[in-house]
Amino acid sequence: MKGSSAMRRFMRSTVPAVAVVLALATAGVPAFAAAPETAGTPTSGAPDCVRLNVGWRYTFVTNDCSDGYSLTVVYRDGTDVPCRWASPGAVLTFPGYGTQGNEVVGAAVCESGGDA
Repeated sequence: MKGSSAMRRFMRSTVPAVAVVLALATAGVPAFAAAPETAGTPTSGAPDCVRLNVGWRYTFVTNDCSDGYSLTVVYRDGTDVPCRWASPGAVLTFPGYGTQGNEVVGAAVCESGGDA
């Protein structure tokens, strides 16, 4: 039963390593997907109390203001994403800069639109 012993050693050394890699790979992935929202027209840059956390897959917009805003994210290549309503303290999820190297320029307040 030499093969059986070798297989157990392989499993004991490999399974923990795979578990760690999977845990690290999924740590930054949200457990939910954002619902589609109503489109609006961006009019100006967002106030300083709106923060961005930009990544290749997702961009998180946090409204640390005392007022709610209809917000969107502005991309260097002009990618159009719908405006979404952000109540005070809300965190919105938008697409990130992607694998093609598009750049997130900032957040913008929308004239209208976004679900409340």
